[in-house]
Amino acid sequence: MDFSLGEELEAVRDLAREIFSDRVTPERLREVETSAGRVDERLWADLATAGLLAAVLPEQDGGAGLGMAGLCVLLEEQGRRVAPLPLWPALTGALTVAAYGTGAQWSTLLPDLMDGTNRLTVALEEFGPAEPLTPRTAAVADGPAWRLTGVKAVVPAPAGARHVLVTAATGTGPGLFLVASDATGVSWEYAETTSHDMSAHLTLDGAPAEAVGTPGEGAAAHLVRIAFVALAAVQAGVADGALGHAAGHLREREQFGRPLATFQAVQHQLADCYIDIEAMRVTLWQAVDALAEPFDAESADRAALVAKWWATEGGLNTVHRVQHVHGGIGVDTDYPVHRHFLWGKQISTTLGGAGADLERLGTLLAGAAVTS
Repeated sequence: MDFSLGEELEAVRDLAREIFSDRVTPERLREVETSAGRVDERLWADLATAGLLAAVLPEQDGGAGLGMAGLCVLLEEQGRRVAPLPLWPALTGALTVAAYGTGAQWSTLLPDLMDGTNRLTVALEEFGPAEPLTPRTAAVADGPAWRLTGVKAVVPAPAGARHVLVTAATGTGPGLFLVASDATGVSWEYAETTSHDMSAHLTLDGAPAEAVGTPGEGAAAHLVRIAFVALAAVQAGVADGALGHAAGHLREREQFGRPLATFQAVQHQLADCYIDIEAMRVTLWQAVDALAEPFDAESADRAALVAKWWATEGGLNTVHRVQHVHGGIGVDTDYPVHRHFLWGKQISTTLGGAGADLERLGTLLAGAAVTS
């Protein structure tokens, strides 16, 4: 399998890396972390102007058609700099609308997303052990429209999102529904997350909604599947950025007259981080390849879960080790590596932790056809 990016994806990577490196400074991060929405709106506008938001969307919708591969390249660069942007919810939602939505939904959502003037977010989690594809939130048909009732937990980055994609149960299986953020029957309870992001609990009380695709026929499953892969991409960047901080710190810091980087125990710690990050990258790009059209849903689900498990387990192990080798400075909230720890910790529990991922994967494998 060829994991080389190719010219278009390399161009996206290089441009994103340049923008994030220039714009995401410690001073700017502190400024955004104390803002109301916790989103760097100037940086979001810069990405839109550079065409990076549009790059992932299909060409027929005005994008460059780079899809999940382009999104994962962008997300890894974001994670490396812990840039405070709602890229994964906004763009996985947009890709799902592009794949399953109506012409009216495309024209309402996608042009404004590409030029940076609007975005959407996703509501996939609930309180308790509910799986994203077995939601307790209920959708009831109301003529050609739908009414949603239920509570969604920790909806990411609600600030600036005019619409939210909500998973809800119907008589024909899980459906995906588009809800206006300020619609009747919609209420928000905002809270800061571990990584200083802003999330919200979303309460729906007969809220009007439009179906994205036909309920029970794949739109909800598609969004959850690509969300798993997107989170794996962000975590790969977070872990790699953390390892870079550790390497620089250990080269410069001395103990007993020698750089810390020359101590064998420290080298072993960083070697374990490197192995985990490489495994995260391999499984990530296997999942991206499995999502390429035409794809088999079962194979794509399996690959997405493997990538998410590695991101959850390997990513969390990496940020823990990196913080450990920094000693006391690693827990200083003014020191850059602390943000990587917070992001890695939060991503590792988003849409379920490592145990949930293994249970999902085991269920999928147990139900698969046996081949000799």
